[in-house]
Amino acid sequence: MKIIYCVPAVLLALSACSTTPVDQSSSSTAPGAADSGPDIALQALRVPSLSALPETPARALAGRYQAVNWSTLPGWQADSLDHVWKGFINNCKGLMRPVSGSLAMPARANPRAWQPVCQAAAAAGLNAETKDTAAVRNFLQQQLQPWRLLTGDGAVAQNTVTGYYEPLLKASRTRSAGYQWPLFAAPDDLLTIDLGSLYPELAGKRIRGKQQGKRVVPYDSREQIMAKPERQPPAIVYAEDPVEGFFLQIQGSGRAILPDGSAVRLAYADHNGRPYASVGQWLAKQGEMPLAQTSMQNIKAWAKRNPHRVQEMMNVNTAMVFFREEAIVDQDLGPKGAYGIPLIGLRSVAIDPTYVPLGTPVYLATSQPATNQPLQRLVFAQDTGAAIKGAARTDLYWGTGDQAGAQAGRMKQQGQMWLLWPRQAGAPSAR
Repeated sequence: MKIIYCVPAVLLALSACSTTPVDQSSSSTAPGAADSGPDIALQALRVPSLSALPETPARALAGRYQAVNWSTLPGWQADSLDHVWKGFINNCKGLMRPVSGSLAMPARANPRAWQPVCQAAAAAGLNAETKDTAAVRNFLQQQLQPWRLLTGDGAVAQNTVTGYYEPLLKASRTRSAGYQWPLFAAPDDLLTIDLGSLYPELAGKRIRGKQQGKRVVPYDSREQIMAKPERQPPAIVYAEDPVEGFFLQIQGSGRAILPDGSAVRLAYADHNGRPYASVGQWLAKQGEMPLAQTSMQNIKAWAKRNPHRVQEMMNVNTAMVFFREEAIVDQDLGPKGAYGIPLIGLRSVAIDPTYVPLGTPVYLATSQPATNQPLQRLVFAQDTGAAIKGAARTDLYWGTGDQAGAQAGRMKQQGQMWLLWPRQAGAPSAR
């Protein structure tokens, strides 16, 4: 569910984010872009035999790794491990999928390294909702080896930790006076071109467009889509508030609360390939408010005072995100991240997979938003993002709703991390 464009904290996304039309990740690395088949959270953990997991060539990792004792992890014994076993079992479901070997996909943890650990987890006799913290901690310590993440030159990696979340918005399946702002499914004429299939040096980069005669041209901008109702893709829901819908697009996924009180998830499906532009910067340049005051709340207030200019403001951001509908099967679980696994609040992170392969449990040591109070906990590397680049660069998923959003928006701390890797497998490796 990682943010589509680049900056994970909403405030930063509004005021400073930019990107290019070239998508630097595969479609499956975008928020919720895992296949839309049976929900992995509802499936049992099935661990294939080691022989059923083919050996594929190793992927080079940019970091270095130093084995350490569990006792060196700050605050490890104080971590409550809430939801960790549920996250671990779901993570194993992802780890036990065969890798394709395609360099267009982000680096994944080596399934063969994890097969014995996931097999032990399946046989541990603990259910996903277990409260037996001692058993979970003992299992992790027996099965896994912590590796401190270092930079390529051997220094301890320390980097920025930001936050993201799953927004809520009020919406209806039908358009009416109170619900006017559509959130669209992916259009049928949207083309995605994998540049890496033609030029190996561009592995992982894609462009989006549409066919016009015998040429592929850029896909319509937000303004063009909104100006041509006859060419608009199907609307999944209509939002009550345009700015709330706009923010949901920035986050990449969210929950729509329908008039009857039921909820559906709007999961990321695709985007139009256009570059992101900051509405916060636009408002500041228009003289509507100082850049430092372009918070979510202030932008909402401006929109209410200037309803006739809302579409003008949103059109500044030429990028548009398209969604698909998903059922909410577990209130604890958020949307799927780049790894195809549902995110868990404060237990899932977006990372740079050139340093931390997707699917790796990680111990994160940082601090609470805008404070020096420690925030130290086991998390799972299950997402990526265009701005999440570099050793120890991390984006912490805070969960669903306004409170999670408030914390995510304030999160810009420093942090370190340790990869937790199967004891018998040596140093972390990727495929």
